[in-house]
Amino acid sequence: MEKAERWLDNTLHYKFNDVGLFHQALTHRSATGANNERLEFLGDAVLDLVISEVVFDARPAAPEGDLSKLRSSLVKDSTLAELASDLGIGAYLVLGSGEQKSGGHRRESILADALEAIFGAVYLDSGIETARQMIRNVFETRLEELPDAKDLRDPKTRLQEWLQSRGMPLPDYQLANVTGKAHKQRFEVSCSIIGVSEPTRGEATTRRKAEQQAAARMLEALADEPK
Repeated sequence: MEKAERWLDNTLHYKFNDVGLFHQALTHRSATGANNERLEFLGDAVLDLVISEVVFDARPAAPEGDLSKLRSSLVKDSTLAELASDLGIGAYLVLGSGEQKSGGHRRESILADALEAIFGAVYLDSGIETARQMIRNVFETRLEELPDAKDLRDPKTRLQEWLQSRGMPLPDYQLANVTGKAHKQRFEVSCSIIGVSEPTRGEATTRRKAEQQAAARMLEALADEPK
């Protein structure tokens, strides 16, 4: 636990008054003792509030729909997991033996929940202002590079709109391959468009994600085509 406290001090520049809160924030439900589910619930709400404030101030003319898209892009699990991984949280997680063996310290949902739990723990330990500052520090780079809301539409939607605006048929997505056991499957999907000779491919843990990846690669291919 001392190593975790030093990590916290060095990376997030914080020391808990109640170290028990910090230990709980790092403890996954697969481990014995108090876990971080309740703190994650609270941290999720604190995070939503702070990020809502940020995008509200950063986009004074944006409608509610655009603000929601911006907030969602920042607080979704994949973003939180990337931030948690960059911070090195995984090395200090307290996991049950099953999760340890299966690589739980790298699992996206576990990393995301732990980061939110830390935010919740800091809120309880020192209040909203301290939690707000920590969140802004963790998200600093992302907040400096806020995209336009129109760029947050998923690749399949953007590809469909691109084709429709040119009177072209919609893309054809085909499931090319499925590998792995039932609980760890990987899906490979192709995306084909009339007029584009080579289909693009995507591979992910769900068919939907694989289709999104294939669509993103098709958009890149279309952008590279000579005008």
